[in-house]
Amino acid sequence: MTSIFEVSPRCQELQKKLIDFVNNDCLPAEEIYESQVGTGDKRWTSVPPIMEELKAKAKSLGLWNLFLNKSYPEGPGLTNLEYATLCEITGRCPRVAPEALNCSAPDTGNMEVFAKYGTPEQKAKWLVPLMNGKIRSAFAMTEVAVSSSDATNIETSIERVGDHYIINGHKWWISGAGDPRCKVYLVMGKSDPKNEHKYRQQSIVVVPADTPGIEVVRPMQVFGYDDAPEGHCEVKFTNVRVPVANIILGEGRGFEVIQGRLGPGRIHHCMRAIGMAERSLDVMIARVTDPSRRTFGRILARHGTVAADVAKMRIEINASRLMVLSAADKIDKTDAKGALRDIAMAKIMVPQMLQRVIDLAIQAHGAAGVSQDFPLARFYAGARTLRIADGPDEVHTMQLARFELMRGDDIRARDSAIKARRAQILDNGSKL
Repeated sequence: MTSIFEVSPRCQELQKKLIDFVNNDCLPAEEIYESQVGTGDKRWTSVPPIMEELKAKAKSLGLWNLFLNKSYPEGPGLTNLEYATLCEITGRCPRVAPEALNCSAPDTGNMEVFAKYGTPEQKAKWLVPLMNGKIRSAFAMTEVAVSSSDATNIETSIERVGDHYIINGHKWWISGAGDPRCKVYLVMGKSDPKNEHKYRQQSIVVVPADTPGIEVVRPMQVFGYDDAPEGHCEVKFTNVRVPVANIILGEGRGFEVIQGRLGPGRIHHCMRAIGMAERSLDVMIARVTDPSRRTFGRILARHGTVAADVAKMRIEINASRLMVLSAADKIDKTDAKGALRDIAMAKIMVPQMLQRVIDLAIQAHGAAGVSQDFPLARFYAGARTLRIADGPDEVHTMQLARFELMRGDDIRARDSAIKARRAQILDNGSKL
């Protein structure tokens, strides 16, 4: 992995440690992890023991909670750019490595929320055990009955009654809600639905997972994968009652919170996607250069279309990496809001790239590519889902177009100035 962006010597050392940890511990543990998840109801009531072993080793190596950037005293002091380079390494083993480092979604985003906006009491109760890897969490936003890609459609009600909020809503695709270690939800809903400012209607409240009125209805499946034990669940909140002290940042500030949460999170997802793409390319190269696999008298790599596909994959992966690192660097130099344009470009480009890369790798494997014997089928399910998760392609495309089209007046003014200057030069006998 090379980059034109500079990182600190400490980050370089972490990269070396992490590459060794992923190659020598996480990747060899993949199949063991899946076998320990088990079958039937056990998938949702136990945690693979090997994960706890990996977490203990990651802690001992100093590869723990790397995601909290240098603006948080609770974190290790990395920049977003530096952490992005580490995300790529963990992306090569997406089911195991991020969690082993306590750097997996949705916990990372939720920890950032508690670190950035939480009260001292909220931090002590939830952030500390999350950062210690003792509990897990969920973020409840997407809803069954509305198009949640426009978050102003959210209908879950957060009604204040005395010193409590009463929450009623029907959510789904709530990642982490199936995990037996999930102890807390961050729930987004409307606390002021009649507010004339549609982005001030929403709030986020902390809801302990054992609060009466919470029903985990079922785990949803992603192309047949249930992603146990954390899962992506349908959840109902019926007259769920929590103290008003459980509000995050204040009433009507839900959008402010989620924008602070999602910006860096999208970069994390994109860089892990780069790692998935690199591994997919590696798997393909190993296959097409295998001398035992020949078609029409030659190894697969000697066929022009296969070789061309490998070249295209390398170009797209490298271009996507630079796009994401540029966005991470922009966040560091401004903030997530100042990098919205760059984040949107990365979120559009990278999942589509990943989907194409995996598809080509699958094609090179033939029927084996869609089987359980290779990681490609599961990778493909994740890649396709990433084009919807954290905002679908269309939303980011509209946002990016809006940024570009805002330049219209300036472009016309510049063109007018050029024409005026041209006329001035002509009037001066074509002399400057």
